Amino acid sequence: MTQPDPVVPTPAAQCSALRGRRVIVGIPGVGFRGDLRADSSIVQAGRTFVPVLTEQDFYRSEIEQIEVFASLVPVDRVWVEEIRHSALGESPALDAPPVRRARRPSAGDTLLGRRIIRAVADGFVRDLRALSDLYRAGTELYVRVCTEAEWYAWAMTGRAPESVEVSALDLWVD
Repeated sequence: MTQPDPVVPTPAAQCSALRGRRVIVGIPGVGFRGDLRADSSIVQAGRTFVPVLTEQDFYRSEIEQIEVFASLVPVDRVWVEEIRHSALGESPALDAPPVRRARRPSAGDTLLGRRIIRAVADGFVRDLRALSDLYRAGTELYVRVCTEAEWYAWAMTGRAPESVEVSALDLWVD
């Protein structure tokens, strides 16, 4: 089985459609923050900004069809998470967010709430969240997973997410 392609941070100014995309914001030389979503960029006083909101607020706005608060971040401080076969432009320093490669879960990992990638016959399914850590059923290790939308809806509604039990052999930690 092949490994999922890495997440390669790409400057938002190089991307045309931003709405709903996962983004990383930060200041080179200082640090970065992920688990955010973008809305369409806007121009104010000749400067381009990207409205950025937490993933929780993004899903709340989508599910409830409401407006939510988004911080306006200068476009040069926003990177879009893109899935790419080639990881050109990797940054070992603090001048851009690092390329993120998926890894296999291992015993002792805390997976609860982590982004998960599931291997399927024709590729990989992303945008999943772990509802459990690794657990044993018979001789196999498993993890319960749900879609990211179900994960965030659970926080808003209290309704347990629909989930599936997946063999650890078919999972990657994003």
